[in-house]
Amino acid sequence: MSTEVPYQQPAAAYQSPYIQQAPVMTVKDWILTFIVSAIPVVNIIMLFIWAFGDSANPNKKNYSKASLLLAAIFIVIYALFFILFVVILGAASGFGGEDFF
Repeated sequence: MSTEVPYQQPAAAYQSPYIQQAPVMTVKDWILTFIVSAIPVVNIIMLFIWAFGDSANPNKKNYSKASLLLAAIFIVIYALFFILFVVILGAASGFGGEDFF
């Protein structure tokens, strides 16, 4: 008498290896994306549409979100450097609060 347990498929934790995936973006798609991203003003509008729209490829959505996040980080860094520059320039020129009036 054999004591082997017959093979049973796992319950709900099993996922089919044929999961619907996003289509691969071709080189042409990426080149068009980069060209549109190089056009001033249009690039910002399109990055928001691609990042938060429903019809964009998930790869393009992630690229757009990353681009917007990097742009926001650089704007904050530039603003901090500008404020620091103005403060240092003001201190170097002797422009203080007590001499203002």
